[in-house]
Amino acid sequence: MAENDETEDQKPEEQTPEQPASETARPARGSQTFQGLGSLRQAIGAAQRQATTPTAPVVPITVPTDVQPKIDEQGRSYATGKRKNAVARVWIRPGNGKIEVNGRDSPVYFARPVLRMLINQPFLTCDRLGQFDVWCTVSGGGLSGQAGAVRHGISRALTFYEPGLRPALKQGGFLTRDSRVVERKKYGKAKARRSFQFSKR
Repeated sequence: MAENDETEDQKPEEQTPEQPASETARPARGSQTFQGLGSLRQAIGAAQRQATTPTAPVVPITVPTDVQPKIDEQGRSYATGKRKNAVARVWIRPGNGKIEVNGRDSPVYFARPVLRMLINQPFLTCDRLGQFDVWCTVSGGGLSGQAGAVRHGISRALTFYEPGLRPALKQGGFLTRDSRVVERKKYGKAKARRSFQFSKR
């Protein structure tokens, strides 16, 4: 019995040196992990702040020397814009930002705010909002297609008045004529591709 007591006493003594070593190692590892997470969070926050601040240098717009502005005797530039089945004839000249469509103001003709925002996009891209008066006539299509045609015409007229604005408008996609139109109806179909309802009996 005495031998058994001695062996039992020896077992905890052998394990005691290992336990403090593991206990002291665990907090150290944990503290290192939390410190690493803290520094990682700080680094991510700093990177996000740098990303939000504009650090890229502003590239000046180079005006091409071989392209001359197309301005008539009344100080206007003319261009034609198209979208779907709508065709717009657009004249622009320096002014206070008034837009007249078919003899009516744009808020009256284009009652939806989305359409008015659409025709102002070229001016916003070039930072010319409120600097040009626009007079245009539109025919064909619906209001959405007519607004797209006016925007296309304004973009082209801006490039004719100030050739240096062409790169910004081209990059924004305002000078590309959107060729998407409604697909024609086919015979034997209810619409372009829609089939008639099938009846088994």
